[in-house]
Formats: sequence, C-alpha cells, structure tokens
Amino acid sequence: MNNEILYVLLPDYAAHEAVYLSQAVASDEFALKENPKYVNKVVAPTLEPVKSIGGFKTLPDYSFGTIPADFAALILVGGFGWGTAVAEQVVPLVKDAIDKGRVVGAICNGASFMAKHGFLNAVKHTGNGLEQLKLWGGDNYTNPEGYVHAQAVSDGNIVTANGSATIEFAKELLVLLENDSPDRIGMYYRFNKDGFCSLFTD
Repeated sequence: MNNEILYVLLPDYAAHEAVYLSQAVASDEFALKENPKYVNKVVAPTLEPVKSIGGFKTLPDYSFGTIPADFAALILVGGFGWGTAVAEQVVPLVKDAIDKGRVVGAICNGASFMAKHGFLNAVKHTGNGLEQLKLWGGDNYTNPEGYVHAQAVSDGNIVTANGSATIEFAKELLVLLENDSPDRIGMYYRFNKDGFCSLFTD
C-alpha cells in the first residue's frame, strides 16, 4: 500500500485543522523524521495554489484528476468550500477510499459533507453538532443515532471531528494509522493539549 496521506484542500480551507496530524507524521519532538512511516501530500481541485481562510496559499501535489489510485488515508480538511459545487468532485474519491478500506478522516464541514452523501450511515461519528449534520445530510443522513457528542470519534476506518477538535482528530488518526507507539502518540497529544508548562515544571 502507498504510504501517502492525502489532505483534500478546497478553496477557503481551515489550515489549522491539518496542522497537528501533518506535523506528527513528518516530525518528532526533535526534528524532521529521516524515515517517516507516512508522507503528507495535498490534493486540490486543480494544481493551482489553493487559498486558506486566513489567506495562506498551498501548492497541491495532486489535482482531483491526478490523485493516485493507492494511498494510506484521505483527510477532508474543513473550511467553507465543502458547501460549494466543487466539493461534489470529492464524492467519488471518498467512495473509492471507503470501498478499498482506506482510512478516511473528516473534520468540521468535512464531516458535514460526509453526512450529506451518506458516508456516516454505518458508523459512529461526530461533527459540528447533530443539527448541522441533519441540515447538511437531509434525507441522505439516516444515522442520527450513530452521532456521538464528542470532540472526535473513530469507528472502523472513519474518523470524524468537530471544528475545535484538531488535536483530538490528529490523535485518533495517528492511533488508527499506527503512526507511532501508543505511548508516544499519547505524549504528543498531552503536550499539545495541556501545554509545556503543565507537563514540565521547573
């Protein structure tokens, strides 16, 4: 299996929602990893730079038309683009990933997009509240009883999270992908969640 983690960025994406996961994949507490288990890659509608909500521009590695057939995980990074027409081009990418048993992560409006297309109907999940999932999902969302009021939820190969859960989202995906030992993943989570001063006293 290809070791690439593909981050789907749509126009007006929420850059902070990919930070903790991508950083833990590429580095440890000392430096960039010499031989990381996974490699971060960006997917966007075209190969043109895609702009975040905050104005940062990212140059994609792949367009929707050049995405590799094999990869380790597909990550739907939240933002305002998931309610636009261009997001519909992501539907076959998600369907293919799920059909192939790949890990799929969706945070914030990415999770709402998953509800809209019925991808959460067989798993426990979360998102930006049950009401938003119902609003976006309409008749295609048939699993409100599967909603869990939590920061992030992992079920099978699908991880979902609300927009404030970037650290929890990363933790669940790192565990699912076995990116590192459980102890090291736990330490990474606590370091970023609780802060340096809480963990290390003078």
